Amino acid sequence: MKLKQLEGYLGEVAAFKNPKVQLEQYPTTAHLAARVLYTAESTFGDIDGKAVVDLGCGCGMLSIAAAMMGACSVVGIDVDSDALEIAQENIEEFEVEEVVELMQASLCHEAASTGSLELDNQLVTPMKGKFDTAILNPPFGTKPGNKGIDVLFLQAACSMATGAVYSLHKTSTREYLVKKAEAWGFECDVLAELKFDVPMMYKFHKKKAVDIEVDLLRLQPKRKQV
Repeated sequence: MKLKQLEGYLGEVAAFKNPKVQLEQYPTTAHLAARVLYTAESTFGDIDGKAVVDLGCGCGMLSIAAAMMGACSVVGIDVDSDALEIAQENIEEFEVEEVVELMQASLCHEAASTGSLELDNQLVTPMKGKFDTAILNPPFGTKPGNKGIDVLFLQAACSMATGAVYSLHKTSTREYLVKKAEAWGFECDVLAELKFDVPMMYKFHKKKAVDIEVDLLRLQPKRKQV
């Protein structure tokens, strides 16, 4: 499937009806989703015939894109039941329900000892290495109580996927994330610098739209030296 064709189809994916600011629910655009999945498959062969996990799947944009690019199975995980309801409707509309499965779960919880967020290992550990590829557009972690959530999502993805991880992050966090990936034993490449279009969705928004600079990162386990 050609890039423009994929983007055209994804333009029909329904977005959040009542987005929740605390969950940092900003819809992944068809433009971004198409480029992420098209690059993952056409350049690296990481989607077709692969088992894919989509963390923080929201309304299913990336999951549906993965299915359309030939994934053999996709599991979309999100904490929000309202988003998952829309995602299920989208999946049925695109007739990919035999490929895409949805799961309601939270990847993180507040640590009792520190009050900061940490991975829910009861969820993440059993899913370690269960997928070939992970795709995600995680919360940026800019809202109170969400500090570090972008890193935790990325860490969970690296645990669940045996192959590549594709993730969108604010360009300003690039250096920090590259160091984190290194510490986890992963190579981290910046595939593209993109513009994330955030429309006026919440009461505190003053502008009709804001473009946020984001990186498309590709992480993969470092090859062991022979």
